[in-house]
Formats: sequence, C-alpha cells, structure tokens
Amino acid sequence: MDTEGAQSTMQLVAWLGFFLAFVFGYVANKTSFCTMGAVSDVVNMDDWGRMRAWLLAMAVAILGTSLLVQVGYLEIDKTYYTRSAIPWFALLVGGVTFGIGMTLAGGCGQRTLVRLGAGNLKSVVVFLFLGYSALVTMNGIFRIFVDDFLRVDALTIHVDGLQTLPSLLGMSGGNAQLIVGGLLAAVILVFVFMNREFRTSTDNIMAGVVIGLVVAAGWYVTGKIGYTENEFMEITFVGTDSKLAESMTFVGPLAYTMDLWAYWRDKTVTFGVACVFGVVVGSFVYSMFNRTFRWEYFNSPQDMFRHIVGAVLMGFGGVTAVGCTIGQGVTGISTLAVGSFIVFFGIVAGAAATMKVQYYLMMREG
Repeated sequence: MDTEGAQSTMQLVAWLGFFLAFVFGYVANKTSFCTMGAVSDVVNMDDWGRMRAWLLAMAVAILGTSLLVQVGYLEIDKTYYTRSAIPWFALLVGGVTFGIGMTLAGGCGQRTLVRLGAGNLKSVVVFLFLGYSALVTMNGIFRIFVDDFLRVDALTIHVDGLQTLPSLLGMSGGNAQLIVGGLLAAVILVFVFMNREFRTSTDNIMAGVVIGLVVAAGWYVTGKIGYTENEFMEITFVGTDSKLAESMTFVGPLAYTMDLWAYWRDKTVTFGVACVFGVVVGSFVYSMFNRTFRWEYFNSPQDMFRHIVGAVLMGFGGVTAVGCTIGQGVTGISTLAVGSFIVFFGIVAGAAATMKVQYYLMMREG
C-alpha cells in the first residue's frame, strides 16, 4: 500500500473508532453501565444486575471475535493480548492496583469519560491524572519499576505458541477459537440469563449486547480494514498505536492522548485516541438530548485527594496490566487470552477489598 493509501486507511480506521466509541458512550450513559458499580452492587447489596451486564458484554464479544477469527477477518496472533509471554505477577499487581484506583476515583477509565461527557468536573481531574500516570508508566520513570521488578523473567511464564485457552488446550486454528469461545460464551450466557430479574432489565441487556458488539466491531475495523502490507511485504496494521489489531481499551489511549496534545505536529489521531473522544461525545449527546447534563464537582478537599490518588493508581495499574475493565475485562477476554482473565480477577479483587475497607472505616467513624 502506498503512503497516500495508508494515510487514507488510517483516517478511516480512526473515524470508525470514533463512531463505535460514540455508540459506546451513548449507551453506557443511557444504561448506567459501570464496571466499578457492578462490583460495588455485588459487594454492598448482593445485586448482580450490572455484573451480569458486564459478563454479557464478555460473552457477546467472545462470540463476535471468535466468528471474526473463523472467517479470517482477524488474526488472533496479531494482538498484544495473545503473546506467548504471560507476566502473571505484573498482570495481577496491575489488575489489583487498577481495582483499588477505580474504587477511590469512583469509576474506571470508560466511566470517567462517560461522566466527563455528562458534566462531571471530577472526571476532568481524573482524566488528566490518569492519562499522565499512564504515560509515565508507559514511557517514563514508573516503567523502570515495572520492568525491573514486576515483569522480570522469574515472574513470567513462557508458553509455546499463543497464551490463549485453545492453544493451551492443544487446539489450533479458527475452529478451535470458535469451539472454545462458543462453549465459554454459552456458560456465561446461561449464568447471566438464568436470573429472572436480569431477563426483564432492558438497560442491562442493552448495555451488555451493545458493548460486546462494539468490541467485536473494533476488532473488525483494525484487524480487517486496517490490515495491510508495507513495501517489504510485512504485515502491519495502520491506524493503531501498537501497529497490531486493537479494540476498545481506555488507559493506554488516554496516555497517547496526552502525548498527542504535547507533540501534535509529530503525531496522528489513532483508533484508540479517537475512541477516547468518541465516548465523551456520545455521552454528551445523550445527556443533552435527555436533559441529564449536570455540572458536578468535589464535595471536599479530601474527596479531590481520593480521586487524584485513584486516578494515579488506575494509570499505573492499567498500563502494568496492559488494559482496564474494558481493555482486558472485555476486549482481552474476547481473544481468550489467559492473561486477560488474570487481570479481570485482579481488578475485581482489588475493588472488592477496597470497598470492604471503606465500609469498615465508615462504620468505625460512625
């Protein structure tokens, strides 16, 4: 592909990413989809509604992604989730740290963007500190700690081939991805819809289905439309920061957004960066059309401090774990990567533990 063609494809990938994220933001605002809220509902009220919505998004994304692999629209080995190295300790620490951070900040990366579009000024602070922390962890001084202590070889498992469930089970090919993905999705769907109350919850079902489809569509945009070969006949993907196939994720793109703002002349708007703005705009449009837009700010200096600490922990944890509640918890899991499951359970554990501590401190003060 020539330079002009690559540039045109890159712009198309970015615009399609913006559109998909716009749908994500609109629906997430409408349905109050929130992964931190999902954990909070389970821990504090034993309400699994929003958790089932999150799981439904995983199941739909798994099915959609497995079908894309089956028909040849996505090469599952061309993503950064499925690489043979599993830095399990870094993934676990990153996941737990992210879970703690999102609890302190009142929401994860995607929820921050949704609230920003709805007029929540707390999210402006979280956006800036999360993005800067992620950038420092990706390319700055925090990376030294991550590389020298968390991603060392002694704490990394190396497997033959991909780190996906089919590969570890000794299966290969698109059929294997579809078989294992279909079985896992079926189990999740049975658990999700066996609850009568959830079956009548239009918003939760809409959130799960739409977000799952958006993730699958993101793989198609970057993995099929963005797929190309350079002048050396090497496979590459235009329009993504990793030069691999990508889909919805929000911590890394927040860092790339900060980098873009600082070095505008030397950068381009990628799929991930476009998704950041798409979620904000989609949420804003919903808020304006439904008259739910409200300016909100911190209740106290202590509240602001908690949000700043949470944002920094999310930025560090999200980059260390190579994803967030959406980036690993839906997009990564859709590839059936083992590392993504480690991060998911780490995030849930970190958030749940933090909520228990917060409840204990509140009761002691009362």
